Amino acid sequence: MTLQQHRLSNGFRIVTEHMPGLASASVGVWVGAGARHETPAQNGIAHFLEHMAFKGTARRSALQIAESIEDVGGYINAYTSREVTAYYARVLQNDVPLAMDVIADILLNPTLEQNEIEVERGVILQEIGQALDTPDDVIFDWLQDQAYPDQPMGRTILGPTERVSGFTRADLAGFIGQHYGPDRMILSAAGAVDHDAIVALAEDLFGGLQARPAFSVDAARFSGGEMRQVKPLEQAHFALAFESPGYRDDAIYTAQIYASALGGGMSSRLFQEVRENRGLCYSIFAQAGAYDDTGMTTIYAGTSAAQLGELAEITIDEMKRAATDMSPAEVARARAQMKAGLLMGLESPSNRAERLARLVQIWDRVPPLEETVALIDAVTTGDVREFAEHMAATAPAALALYGPVDGAPTLETLQARRAA
Repeated sequence: MTLQQHRLSNGFRIVTEHMPGLASASVGVWVGAGARHETPAQNGIAHFLEHMAFKGTARRSALQIAESIEDVGGYINAYTSREVTAYYARVLQNDVPLAMDVIADILLNPTLEQNEIEVERGVILQEIGQALDTPDDVIFDWLQDQAYPDQPMGRTILGPTERVSGFTRADLAGFIGQHYGPDRMILSAAGAVDHDAIVALAEDLFGGLQARPAFSVDAARFSGGEMRQVKPLEQAHFALAFESPGYRDDAIYTAQIYASALGGGMSSRLFQEVRENRGLCYSIFAQAGAYDDTGMTTIYAGTSAAQLGELAEITIDEMKRAATDMSPAEVARARAQMKAGLLMGLESPSNRAERLARLVQIWDRVPPLEETVALIDAVTTGDVREFAEHMAATAPAALALYGPVDGAPTLETLQARRAA
């Protein structure tokens, strides 16, 4: 496989990786403009703009955008996260120029027609309503808000109804003008791609983009807190978060191995003790997520109101126990799962293109796979135990509860159990 990078004179970055034997390719543009880059009055606008990109350009109607890719058997989509908005397509090799042209068109030439804004506003309000009706979605938004209160990092990606209801064409155009500059964009392509051809196309499509003024975000501050909403649901939803490393910190690998051993699979401690041994829930897991300058290790479970207290206590006890008896075999299993997940994911051009874009965004380079594997292999049992002790005893925490949770333990109670 051949990995190559290039930077246009205006700062627009390109990264490609040719994958022999494939007849298709994934290509997209990752823009460093997500929910974290919004003001309070803009909350939800990055996601709204992602929707509007597909609603028509100066050259194509909304239907023509979809047809242009689907007529050749391809797939086009987008997503918004807290730190990026991505627009991407999967097509056959000969249709890569078409995919790039469509993506450039929706990024650079959206018409933002008022009637389309109103139609899409309704769609997004329905999306918000659907999320609010999905407990294991909304609880993570509440958890994020408690972890990072009164900060862009803590706000929802979809935005509140009242904000989304008021966005105007000028608001959308203003966000594009402020954030959609060439130095904030990364074109990533993987699969049946030719680097030189993609660079030439990118020069034609994006070379005329003018730089935007520099934009910086405030450092994230994990504060912690508790949110609970009592509602007569069948299950009580429980989500607990602890501050952990961001993705620029090598300790992120320790955090991910710890989360995997604690609750990352059927052999993990939480799954075995809480579900298999005690039958307290159907779903329980732990995961370590990361951002530019902060991270969250999150534990989630859904259970009955009567069993929630016991589940929460066992969760804290298992975290404390991991600090003293996490075994080399558990760490080795978690390392193997992490490496296998990484390598299996790289068999997909879509996953590979996303990884390339993410790494260029973080490091402005793509570290060799061997370098990443070496960092994973370097994590010792002692490292994981030390990290587990920090998680169990001193890491700032946040708690979100939803459903029949009026009798659930408070964060203060769980903190006392951590300290006991």
